[in-house]
Amino acid sequence: MKQWALVTGAAKRIGREIAIKLHSSGYNVIIHYGASAEEASSLCHALNQIREDSCITAQADLSIEEGINDLVKVATGCKLSILINNAAEFYPTPLAKTQFDDCQRLLTVNLLAPYFLAQKLSPLLSRNNGTIINLLDIHGQKPLKDHGIYSISKAGLQMATLSLAQEMGPDIRVNGIAPGAIIWPENSQNDAEESIIKQIPLAKCGSPADIANTVQFLVDSPYISGQIIAIDGGRTATGYMGA
Repeated sequence: MKQWALVTGAAKRIGREIAIKLHSSGYNVIIHYGASAEEASSLCHALNQIREDSCITAQADLSIEEGINDLVKVATGCKLSILINNAAEFYPTPLAKTQFDDCQRLLTVNLLAPYFLAQKLSPLLSRNNGTIINLLDIHGQKPLKDHGIYSISKAGLQMATLSLAQEMGPDIRVNGIAPGAIIWPENSQNDAEESIIKQIPLAKCGSPADIANTVQFLVDSPYISGQIIAIDGGRTATGYMGA
């Protein structure tokens, strides 16, 4: 029976690249999406053209417990060996304007959903010597201005990654990847982009392929667990991460 990988937020951007990479290495893939039904369907069709019945889609709202449970039900029907917690919410929450609902959504999607997916899928993953990879953010270590709750959620997910690595061994490995400047937000400004580039020793942005390649490396490394790898062109090494 073919092994499966569940990639949350896999319809677009980094998640899409991860799904394509894992599929190309021989895994069947569950493409989770929230609202991007057209993109998810298109990617799934393309992957099934390459290898028949090798991909399915799963819609779930990860901001609510019911959505998390719905996704677990889909994965339960597969021989799951990889969980990639990539789905995330990203938007500003300036302190003076932050509302409870903003906090609740960011913390649930970015922190609690990955944690409970790991918990609920652990019986499946343990049977297949599974691996979990959480997509973090370099701003989980040094906060991004006006994005306090987002930064807190990613800091929490980093600690959850280390905690899960302790609790889920020896049958399940848990690691994290912390991207830096990979894909600019849709509302990004050129002057802000130039300012960030100046902080990066490699003087350029990365690409989704950099993240996908690191995912594959961790999948193929059976003695690595409890590690966080920053993919940021050396930005965190400078000690300065201003916006």
